[in-house]
Amino acid sequence: MHQGDKPTPEDLRRGPLLRPLTDAQLARVAARAVTLRLAEREPLFEQGDPADRFYLVLKGQIKLARISPDGNEKVIEIVTPGSTFAEALMFLNRPRYPVGASAIGPVEVISIDAKDFVAMLRESVETCFLLLGDMSRRLRGLIVEIDEITLHSATCRVAGYLLRRCEEEGPHLVLDVPKLVLASRLTVQPETFSRILRVLSDRGVVRIDGREVHVLDSAALRITAEGDSG
Repeated sequence: MHQGDKPTPEDLRRGPLLRPLTDAQLARVAARAVTLRLAEREPLFEQGDPADRFYLVLKGQIKLARISPDGNEKVIEIVTPGSTFAEALMFLNRPRYPVGASAIGPVEVISIDAKDFVAMLRESVETCFLLLGDMSRRLRGLIVEIDEITLHSATCRVAGYLLRRCEEEGPHLVLDVPKLVLASRLTVQPETFSRILRVLSDRGVVRIDGREVHVLDSAALRITAEGDSG
C-alpha cells in the first residue's frame, strides 16, 4: 500500500455522501485525509481491525467480504468509484470492521479520519441530517437486496444484476469483476452463474463474448429477473 498525493476538496466532492459539505468542511476533511494506492488483491483492512477511518473510492473497485467460521468467503459488496464505505461505523463506540476490504484490481482510495468527521458533524445539525438521508437511501437498497436473496431464485438474481447494469450503462456490458467474486456477491455458485448465462444466451436474451455480455432482449431479461424460477 502506497500513500499518494494529498486529496483535494474537489476529490472529496466525487462522493455523493460528501458532496453536500460546505467548502470549509471539505477543506477540514481533506486536511486530515490521505490518498492510498493498492495493488491487485492487496488488503486495505482486515475483518476485526479497529475502524478509525472510512473511505472513498477514486479508481478501481474494492471487495468487501466476510469470512465465516469455516473459512468460506462471502462477498458483501463491490464498491465502485465515487462510493464511500465503512462510514456508518463512526457512530459506534470503539468500532471494528465487520468485513475485510481488498483491491479487486489496482485501486486508489481516500482514507478519511472518522473521529474528526464525527466531531465536525456535532457542529452542524444540517450536515447530520444530510448524512442520515444518504444512509437511509442505502439502507433501503440493502433491504431490496435481502428480498432478492430470500425471495428470488439464482436466475432472478443474475438476470436482475444484468438488467440493472443494462439500465445504467446500456446493452453492452463488460464483466470487469472476477466471476468468483461476482458469483459470491449474488449468492450463487460460480458454476451456477456460468450455467445461467448459458441459459440466457440459449434463449436469445443475451449474447456472451468472453467477458462481454450483450443484452439482446431487455424485455425478456426483465421478465426473467422478476419471476423466473430456474
